[in-house]
Amino acid sequence: MAGNSFGKVFRITTWGESHGPVVGVVIDGCPPRIPLNETIIQAMLDRRRPGQSAASTSRKEPDHAVILSGVFEGLTTGTPISIMVTNKDAHSDAYKTYQNLYRPGHGDITYQAKYGIRDWRGGGRASARETVGRVAAGAVAKALLERHNIKITAYTIELGGIVATRRDLDIIDQNPFYCPDPEAAKKMEDRVQGVKKAGDSIGGIVEIVAQGVPAGLGEPVFDKLDAELAKALMSIGAVKGVEIGAGFAAAKMLGSQNNDAITPNGFETNNSGGILAGISNGDDITIRVAIKPIPSIRTTQETIDIDGKPTTISVKGRHDIAAIPRVNVVCEAMVNLVIVNYVMGR
Repeated sequence: MAGNSFGKVFRITTWGESHGPVVGVVIDGCPPRIPLNETIIQAMLDRRRPGQSAASTSRKEPDHAVILSGVFEGLTTGTPISIMVTNKDAHSDAYKTYQNLYRPGHGDITYQAKYGIRDWRGGGRASARETVGRVAAGAVAKALLERHNIKITAYTIELGGIVATRRDLDIIDQNPFYCPDPEAAKKMEDRVQGVKKAGDSIGGIVEIVAQGVPAGLGEPVFDKLDAELAKALMSIGAVKGVEIGAGFAAAKMLGSQNNDAITPNGFETNNSGGILAGISNGDDITIRVAIKPIPSIRTTQETIDIDGKPTTISVKGRHDIAAIPRVNVVCEAMVNLVIVNYVMGR
């Protein structure tokens, strides 16, 4: 159970470490004759690239995608697609101070317990740098879904306690947090600046909507569409919770309130989030994910060293203040990958 691969029909395997020479992904199962080039992949990778908001790390990675195989004359060939991105701005020496310490909130202590060895340079495979491969694969999946008029969009509805009250998806590209509420976006900017000065970090909530998904996608019992979506999104390191449709709010409703009345014109409401009995019902699929605060903070914390001796740690270096907004496109990519597997497996 290596855990580096995802999907059944459209299967991906990510590889590489945060401070290794390159990171990337291999995609197996992509059908032939799909238009694909580096520009198509780059469009999604650029949204994940650091340095685009006040919440982002100052690490400067161009994240230029290079297709190594599976594409000929601008079309996929049906053979495995390998995509590579070079790490150009890794400062590994900055992590030497912490190589014998377990950073709170990180996978240092669990990787050591599982493998008896860990790559302390930026966290190795546990680093968010691994998601480069997911986003590249998600871009290929997106190219396939566009042929079926399916569109997945991720946006920020909460950051550091600032909540968006509007849902204008036409403006999410007009602010650095991909927030559908411009007034909330301004408050988010102020919140990030304050937390940054305090040497701390913040979390938030990302909402993802899948539009144009036909009814009938999903399998009964263990391979439910919502189960696969939850698994895919929970596989992102920053995600600590997933809800679909009304989600946890459904626990406070009566059945008469939670049920979506069915009319000749469709469903009156969408508390189900577009999924019933694990199968899509033709409505928009709505998902929200809870994003934890970035664990690398300057604030002094208690920890232990590799010998179990108590000590304290203050993590310096180039770190995000929040995983949002860079995690948004990662969430989008994972939903792309789930939906494309069901579309191709019909």
